Amino acid sequence: MKIDDVRRAYAMPFTNPSFPRGPYRFFDREYLIVTYRTDPQALRAVVPEPLEVTEPLVKYEFIRMPDSTGFGDYTESGQVIPVRFAREEGVYVHSMYLDDDAPIAGGRELWGFPKKLARPKIRHEGEVITATLHYGDALCALGTFGYKHRPADKDAVLKSLRKPNFLLKVIPHVDGTPRICELVRYHLEDIVLKGAWSSPAELQLFRHVIADVARLPVLEIVSGQHVVADLTLGLGEVAFDYLAQNTRRATAPHAKSQRELINVEG
Repeated sequence: MKIDDVRRAYAMPFTNPSFPRGPYRFFDREYLIVTYRTDPQALRAVVPEPLEVTEPLVKYEFIRMPDSTGFGDYTESGQVIPVRFAREEGVYVHSMYLDDDAPIAGGRELWGFPKKLARPKIRHEGEVITATLHYGDALCALGTFGYKHRPADKDAVLKSLRKPNFLLKVIPHVDGTPRICELVRYHLEDIVLKGAWSSPAELQLFRHVIADVARLPVLEIVSGQHVVADLTLGLGEVAFDYLAQNTRRATAPHAKSQRELINVEG
């Protein structure tokens, strides 16, 4: 194997990667989202600068992916937090738990998704949709949703889906120090919204040492939403490099590379 062959690598294991090259298209992706109010102090403790918390809100998501190119058939669950970055409104992906190896490996290696292996499930039970997250045998999250009670504002849903998503990507060096430590921005692309509904919802979070979703406690349920869409998971860009010397803030929200960061002396 030649050096140039090695340089064409895109994932590990080198000779048999856990996931193929993109693009990654999802069909009939089903979201169940509970927006809830939480403890502002707990929220600020998990959101990294230079992101700013805009309100003490969390969106707890259960997502069913029955058909996706490259990543297969799987279910995901976790928390995203509304934030602001350089006057741009978006969401910060705080935690994700799923039941499939390929999207765990691809999500962590490519974008820096905070993914862990667990057992999320979505079940349609008559007039109720029940969604759960188990880590091993332990129940960590339980969400219940009324089934498609009211049509949602599709323009508002599309606007929300098109907002930028932010991730904290950390890749260690061989000595254990960070080799990559970046704030990554990505977008959902080519969205085909197939349905959107508002429903009553409830959410319970249970304390767990590894799946610590209860670190952001539920104080008040704000809304419940059920969305079905086709979409492409766009590749990311570096919004902020934590390891760049003397870098204190990013430029315009759509900076494409490290060269477009503002370098401030001192």
